[in-house]
Amino acid sequence: MTNSLNRATVGVLVVDDEPDLCTLYELTLLREGYEVRTAGSLKEALSALEEANYAAVITDMRLPDGTGLDLLRELARLGRSEKSIVITAYGSAENAVDALKAGAFDYLTKPVDLKAFRNTVAQLVGNRGEPATDTDPSGKRMLSGTLRRTDGRVTPASGHKHSPALERLVGHSEPICRLRQQIEKVALSMAPVLVRGESGTGKELVARSIHDRSHRFAGPFVAVNCGAIPESLLEAEFFGARKGAYTGSTHDREGYFQAATGGTLFLDEIGDLPLAMQSKLLRVIQERRVRPIGATQEEAVDVRIVSATHKDLAGEVHSGRFRQDLYYRLNVIELKVPALRERREDLPLLCESLMQRIARESGITPPLLSHGTMEQLMQHPLTGNVRELENLLHRALALGEGGDLSFENLSSMATEPPVALASALAPPPARAPEPARDATGTDDIPDNLQAWLDDREREVLQKTLAMTRYNRTAAAQRLGLNLRQMRYRMARLNITVPGSGGADADDLA
Repeated sequence: MTNSLNRATVGVLVVDDEPDLCTLYELTLLREGYEVRTAGSLKEALSALEEANYAAVITDMRLPDGTGLDLLRELARLGRSEKSIVITAYGSAENAVDALKAGAFDYLTKPVDLKAFRNTVAQLVGNRGEPATDTDPSGKRMLSGTLRRTDGRVTPASGHKHSPALERLVGHSEPICRLRQQIEKVALSMAPVLVRGESGTGKELVARSIHDRSHRFAGPFVAVNCGAIPESLLEAEFFGARKGAYTGSTHDREGYFQAATGGTLFLDEIGDLPLAMQSKLLRVIQERRVRPIGATQEEAVDVRIVSATHKDLAGEVHSGRFRQDLYYRLNVIELKVPALRERREDLPLLCESLMQRIARESGITPPLLSHGTMEQLMQHPLTGNVRELENLLHRALALGEGGDLSFENLSSMATEPPVALASALAPPPARAPEPARDATGTDDIPDNLQAWLDDREREVLQKTLAMTRYNRTAAAQRLGLNLRQMRYRMARLNITVPGSGGADADDLA
């Protein structure tokens, strides 16, 4: 059959015991230019696999003589190269998660949206490289026209995007090498990934690397800081809104899910989402459809979810602050980003890489790190991980005088939190009881807790801004915030930059 897209023929095995659905999937794929073979049971599917190799296997979860999971396990046992898509009925999402863990590329829920069906199959087989011959070395017929063989096995050809993010995960330590290997492996799947790690370890770099090395590399990568969005705006930000849906809504706006269609949606600090929004997010992930605010119809979305957190989400689930069903849906594959203290041997190489990049961005020659300086850095706690190291080198380079980067320049720069912040967050020192004090201790309890907390936060922000000459970017870095979070807090607490008139202008310094 001639395809308007001039796509090479790719063999697909469809396994479903419902004749009408099997025919529907077959006709849909034939119109896309694929060569299709069908099977109505697990036994028939295994027989078809004995006769030929396929680019993709699409299987229903429930079969007369087994399950789709049984078929996936058999593919793995035989060392087959076929990627699989599992179709499951609504309400059996836990089986779909099991399928992803068993190696499925993706899953679809019934009733199947044919557009999503076509897109998923195209993503699975659309980047498989060079045409193959009609037979393999063993004489087995090949139904795939876009596969190549290497050492007697059918393998996808590399066609993924070069990943600068992956290159920035520098080091030769065992933890970082294992992480890079895991990224390359999980990138080929559509399974949701949860990236765990302390603040500053590079969780977003991991997410970007997964996107770059996936079949979705040509699509958008949309990063969202879940902790920086006011709760009242969450639904509009995530799902979009129609013109007139709320006061001031003068035009249609797309949400993060629509913006990430065809690519990857990175949900940073997912543990900060309120419970009400967690419920809505779960439904969207399950249904792959969103309803913008003010809309009467849902829209199909095609995104891969990668989330990240520095929290113990399992503990958050136990304490009731995070939904258990959402946790299991997001945590199909978990990647742990090591803290810098767990890979101290990478510090010299990491410093060199950071200095090269900082100097290149600044248009200067990178200075050298002396042996003494490196020894001092090796002893530094670096509790803020790679982010703290990068900021420290940034400041050292800015204050240095060329040549070697000496520790004298570094030692003058505080890497601990500002004194104002530390004093505000630290518990008050223990005091000896005073005879005249109210026995109930109510004298220390503010009448308005929120106002008291706002005053403390305002004081910390104002002192930090003054210390950084009202450079909001620098102040945000000192406080462990991003610029968006800093601006939000300044607006909420009515803190203005002198000379700016309160406008959202660029930093003064």
